[in-house]
Amino acid sequence: MKIEIKHKITKLVLFSFECESIKECLTEAIRNGVDLEGADLRLEDQEGTDLRWAVLRGGDLEGARLEGACLKGTDLRGADLEGARLIGADLEGARLEGACLKGTDLRGACLRGTDLRGAGLRGAYLKGTYLKGARLEGADLRWAVLEDADLRWAYLEGAVLRWAVLEGTDLRGARLEGADLRWAVLEDADLRWAYLEGAVLEDADLE
Repeated sequence: MKIEIKHKITKLVLFSFECESIKECLTEAIRNGVDLEGADLRLEDQEGTDLRWAVLRGGDLEGARLEGACLKGTDLRGADLEGARLIGADLEGARLEGACLKGTDLRGACLRGTDLRGAGLRGAYLKGTYLKGARLEGADLRWAVLEDADLRWAYLEGAVLRWAVLEGTDLRGARLEGADLRWAVLEDADLRWAYLEGAVLEDADLE
């Protein structure tokens, strides 16, 4: 049967392919270098899919299942990934500036060097996530769970981390200038060599 990938707003067909699933269709679109900006990919099971270097800018992936998927270098700027499951996914070097990741499950995912500037990660689950050198300037991380995450040398200038759980988090060398850490839980967090100039730590739990 013919599977179609449509634009989330205009409903125009961005790509179509004779296959059995949206997963096959998406894989073929990426293989052919199709620009899937604004594609509607909601709630589809993309577990384990290889999406390396795909252009999914502004795409609608709300609630998508992407456990173990490879999104290395993928362009997801401004994409909607609210409530998506990205457990164990590889997002190294991906572009997620301004993306919506509210409530997204990123446990154990690799986001090394990933660009998340201005991204909305409110309530996201990032326990044990690898974020070394990630760009998180101005990101909204309120109520996010970053327990045991690796944020060494990450850029968090101006990030909002109010009520975030950073228990046992490795923040060595992290740039936290001007970050809002009010009411954040930083118990057993490693802040050696972290830059905290101008950071707001009022009522933060540092014990």
